[in-house]
Order: sequence, then structure tokens, then C-alpha cells
Amino acid sequence: MKDILIRPNNVVKTPLVDFKTTGELRLEGSSFSENPIEFYEPLVEWIKELKKEAPKTISMRIKLEYFNTSSSKLILYMFKSLENIHLSKESEVTIIWLYNKIDQDMLESGKDYKSIVNVPFELVEYS
Repeated sequence: MKDILIRPNNVVKTPLVDFKTTGELRLEGSSFSENPIEFYEPLVEWIKELKKEAPKTISMRIKLEYFNTSSSKLILYMFKSLENIHLSKESEVTIIWLYNKIDQDMLESGKDYKSIVNVPFELVEYS
């Protein structure tokens, strides 16, 4: 298993992905690709594989400026994969949702995800 580093792509509208086998996962930018399944499915699979590595802690930091409905569903699949790891007690999992203090939509999205997944979920404001 290898780390994943995908630079943001403004042409196909995909975010930065920096997933490390140490358990530090980061997703940042905007996500409104025409084919989010193609982009996110390998990330979901990578998270499922991370369970086998069983790092002591897994921390996923999400700092999105915008995402479309299709991306939202696939982001939830990533969170559900992390939830499976968390519930198996293989690793301590935390999701950190960063949102700009003037972006109430991102705050609400974070609250929605927090209510759906059974993982420690922090909402962190930045300016």
C-alpha cells in the first residue's frame, strides 16, 4: 500500500488528495467533476485497504470550498469506510471538517455528515 498524492485539477474540477498510510488523510479544494465515481472510487478502496494497515490513529481533514451533489455522495462513502474502521476498533478515527466562517452552506454540510456517520467528527471554523 502506498501513499496517495493527487494535485488539484481545475480542468476536471477535482480537489487535492493527500492520503498517507500513517493515517493522515487530507482532502482540500473544490469537487465538481463530471465523473466523481472515477475520481472517488479508488479513494474509497484505498481507505478500505488502510484498515489492514491498522495505523493507531486515522485523521481525515476535509477543507472544501465547494462540492456538487454527486461528489457529496462519494464523500459520504469515504466517511462510511472510515466508520467501518472506527467501529471495528482497529484504529481511532477522527474526521475534521474545516469550513470558512462566512460559508454557512459548508457548515451545514458538515453538520449533516456529522449526524450520519458514527465517527468522532469535529467542525472547525477558519477565516
